[in-house]
This record gives sequence, structure tokens and C-alpha cells, in this order.
Amino acid sequence: MLVNLNDLLPSAAVSDGAVACCNVFGLEEAKAIIAAAESISLPVILAVNKDMVDLVGVEAMGGMLVPMAKASSVPVCVHLDHCYEEAIVYRAIHSGFSSVMFDGSQLPLEENIRRTRQVVDVAHAVGVTVEGELGSVPYEEGRDHIISMATLPEEATRYTAESGIDALAVSVGNVHRKTEANSPIDFDLLKKIEMATTLPLVIHGTTGIAEADLLKLKQQRVAKFNVGTTLRMAFGQAIRESMQQEPDKYDRQYFAGKAMPALQNEAARVIALLASSRQPLLK
Repeated sequence: MLVNLNDLLPSAAVSDGAVACCNVFGLEEAKAIIAAAESISLPVILAVNKDMVDLVGVEAMGGMLVPMAKASSVPVCVHLDHCYEEAIVYRAIHSGFSSVMFDGSQLPLEENIRRTRQVVDVAHAVGVTVEGELGSVPYEEGRDHIISMATLPEEATRYTAESGIDALAVSVGNVHRKTEANSPIDFDLLKKIEMATTLPLVIHGTTGIAEADLLKLKQQRVAKFNVGTTLRMAFGQAIRESMQQEPDKYDRQYFAGKAMPALQNEAARVIALLASSRQPLLK
């Protein structure tokens, strides 16, 4: 069933668990991730990032993912990840996305609030939720223009109140696209942010965080973890091994199909790791 962030995150924020938000780059990933969520009866968020928006457009991704979400036996949110352009956000909403992220983290606070508020007003009018970012989560590789800046608790209160967002992405030492789990999380800063706003919090760069820290983070008000690199690694490695074993084969669909079980297993592991230890986050 298709849901938005408000169907999932408020309850997760007050539990000892969170919802996994998995980057999706094609049909095979979407199918494997939804199957993983269904196999353990937990919700999942499918995220479309800038690379896929640039490659095929939000209309194509929405047209593929929304019907899959509606057909699923578990709640599935179709979410537009880091988007810096309002026009693309509005196209995503029109294409059926149930949630969007307007990323104004590179903007001055006043402009971030103003532009995010405009997106929120449009999105909320049609039942679509909005994630915003305060501070700036850096990238291990790629996106060289993105600055690294910690979330300031004193700005969080005003930003969340005036922007009207439904979830707040924070920068507390987490880093996008890391292949090693060694990001130093500032739990003292996170606690101050929690005191500054009542919104569900979002952590990007999950692959780069040690499991012990993930288990600690999910017991805070962190309700959504964005996961990409570990899934890409599992899928890519499985494809690589299959191609080496069968050099006479060449069909993309054949090798993607052979790799889907590995991706499904990794997605199920991550979804379960981040979920509540006491009860599923289904409503």
C-alpha cells in the first residue's frame, strides 16, 4: 500500500526503531527491496535520487514505483530524495510520489525557510509529506559542491516551526556514500537537536555508521535512515560474480535477476536492523 512519511515516522520516532529508506535505481532494485520488506512484514521507503532524476526523470520513476507500492502487502512510501529545484519537486508530486525532500541546506537560513515553506504548502494541499535538511551532510565522493556543516540546534527550532516540514534531516557527523562504517556521530549534538524540535529526525549516510551507533541512534528520535551504498555494493558484487562465472552470457536482465536475491537479503537485513526490537512499525 502506498503511504507517506506521516503514516510511518511519528510512531517510529517514539519507538526504539526506525524505517529504512532505500535508494532505488531500477525495476530490479525496487522489486527486491519491496520483497525484502514483505518477507519480514515491515514498511519501507523507496527513494529516488538526483542521479535517477537526471537520467530518466521523475515521471518515469513515479510511473514505475507508485503502482509497485500500491500493490505491496506492506506500507511503501515513494520518496524523492535530495532535490534542490522546486519545479522537479512539483513534477514528482504530479507523478504520484507520496513524499518529497526539498533540500535547501546550501541556502542561507532565511531562504531555506522561505522556499521550503512554499514547497510544503503545495505538497500538503495534496497529501504529500516533505522532508527538509538543516546543516549539510557531506559526501565521501561526488557532489563536490556540497559543503559540510553541522546542524545548529538554535536554528532547528525556527526552521522546523516556520517551514512546516514533516521530517528533519540532520548533520551530526554522518557522511553520504561511505563504504566503511567509521563516521563519528556526535550524540551530544543530536540530543540538543532533539530538545530543539519535536519532529521525527532523519539520518543520511547510514552505510558509513557503525552498527553499534545505528542501534543507539534508532533509540533516539531518529525515525528514518537513508540507505544506499551497502545495497549498491551487494547488488554490484553479485552481478560481478555472476558475470565472471558465466562469461558467455550477456543479457542485462539475466545478470540482474541472478543478483536480486543478494540485494533482497541485504535489504531485509538493513530493514530489520533498523526496525523496532519490540514490535513492527505497521499501523
